[in-house]
Amino acid sequence: MTRYALALDLVDNETLIAEYIRAHESIWPEVREHLFSQGVLAMEIYRLGTRMFMVMDVDPEVYSESTMARASMENEAVVRWEALMWTYQSPTPWTPSGQKWVPMQKVFELR
Repeated sequence: MTRYALALDLVDNETLIAEYIRAHESIWPEVREHLFSQGVLAMEIYRLGTRMFMVMDVDPEVYSESTMARASMENEAVVRWEALMWTYQSPTPWTPSGQKWVPMQKVFELR
């Protein structure tokens, strides 16, 4: 298993943030199936204010960022979901143009 930690911001609007949270209480079945089919084993999203933090565990034998990106663009439900989510999301100050979730750098691990 490989773990990714990613960050994203939300639009600073409590109504939109509440809608975003409600949308994630029951994601669309097509989106869930897409994630699993791309090798995502588990995913958690945490929030502090407008900052979002995602932990994504993947099967390294299946998951490929580029393959998942291509498959996402070919899946009508995922395209609609991502367009909807973008109404709530905002890039962080460190996000390269054209990206959403960006990888975070691990700086500590206790074992």
